[in-house]
Amino acid sequence: MSQAVPPVLSVVPSRALVDETFRVAVQNLPPGSPVTLHSLHRSEDEDLWEAFGHYVSDSRGSVSLAEDFSFGGTYTGKEAMGLLWSMRPVPGSREGLRLRKKNVCSPQLVNISVHRGHVEEGFGERVPLASALTERWYVGPGVRRIEIREKGVRGTLFIPPGPGPFPGLLDMWGGGGGLFEYRSALLASRGYATLALEYFAACELKSADKQFDYFETAFNIVSEHPQVIPDRVGIFGLSLGSIVTKNLAVNSRVIKPRCCVCVSGIHLYPREADLQAFYHMMVLNAHKLRVDEHNREIWRGMFLPIPEDLSQKLDVGKINCPMLLVNGVDDQNWPTVECAEDMAHMMRAAGKEHLLTRVEYPDAGHLIEPPYSPHFRATKFKKNETKVILLWGGQTKPHSDAQEDSWNKILAFLQQHLYSTQNPKAKM
Repeated sequence: MSQAVPPVLSVVPSRALVDETFRVAVQNLPPGSPVTLHSLHRSEDEDLWEAFGHYVSDSRGSVSLAEDFSFGGTYTGKEAMGLLWSMRPVPGSREGLRLRKKNVCSPQLVNISVHRGHVEEGFGERVPLASALTERWYVGPGVRRIEIREKGVRGTLFIPPGPGPFPGLLDMWGGGGGLFEYRSALLASRGYATLALEYFAACELKSADKQFDYFETAFNIVSEHPQVIPDRVGIFGLSLGSIVTKNLAVNSRVIKPRCCVCVSGIHLYPREADLQAFYHMMVLNAHKLRVDEHNREIWRGMFLPIPEDLSQKLDVGKINCPMLLVNGVDDQNWPTVECAEDMAHMMRAAGKEHLLTRVEYPDAGHLIEPPYSPHFRATKFKKNETKVILLWGGQTKPHSDAQEDSWNKILAFLQQHLYSTQNPKAKM
């Protein structure tokens, strides 16, 4: 493959938000040459993640990920973003890893390289024909990051660029705890003043009433900010965060969310319960816990069958704002699709069905993240001070497609209900 003109690899744009596509192409290869495109990322925890695809250059000696097929590797087919969404820990890595950006003020750096032949392993020992570095950002130019430590609330508020005022969002992750800012930063980059809320550690020693006050206070911190439109604030929750979202929409007499987005959530939450009581309910149903052949825990059975007793679930018939449910049919953590069907029945009976939008994805799992994020079928999870491996579910390609499609639908839903001047309770 020796030649006078060396191969050239280009990534355009080389700097972009994580939900934006890029174009990867190689030129100056001999026609009909087998090559491997490889991506490598070193996480903030010093773990290495990679993806690769096998290509054959065309008659002009070129390869384009958007136009050409990968014949093998971590993905196959015509996949412009396959080098990102099919990333996985390199062989020999620690078990149960999950890739999550901690410092959104720095980019996710991904090195992309092209190698001679169809390579399966040992990329670190090979000299590439060409390489390029790309920056993937969660926070766009001009977005402001403000640490929130007021009225007992802990979190980070992201304000979009420009004079404002902007619609607002309260953003909550799940029961793993901690403060994760990357989705909030991305939402602010798309025009929403968003508070990434740390809530599990802040609430776990308090009563249900105190917990409820905490979330209402956090919502009001957003709505009362001078660069936020007060009556255009929604709530976004994933997993346990989506239970909190529904609880606020059903039971709060203090706040009125304009709309709600619930990803991979259920409505099974005993009346007057706090977050610890919710986990106590799981302990009572621990006999329904299952493990797979790799001893990974499957939790969805602990919540089945769906109870008919209204005292054991949120009365979603009381919801008075548009709600978007995003779920994966292969969710192995919670029975989200079964709960979505029960919620639809409850809202239909209350004459509120027009407020509900459901999106469900076959072969997608529980952890539906922003687009082009790697798929995590099973990861470590802290349970009762011990670490277990939870099976979240999903298959890589359909799960990744679900992440891309659902993000577009979420942004369209937020645009409709937080930016549009139409009545938020009107039929959708």
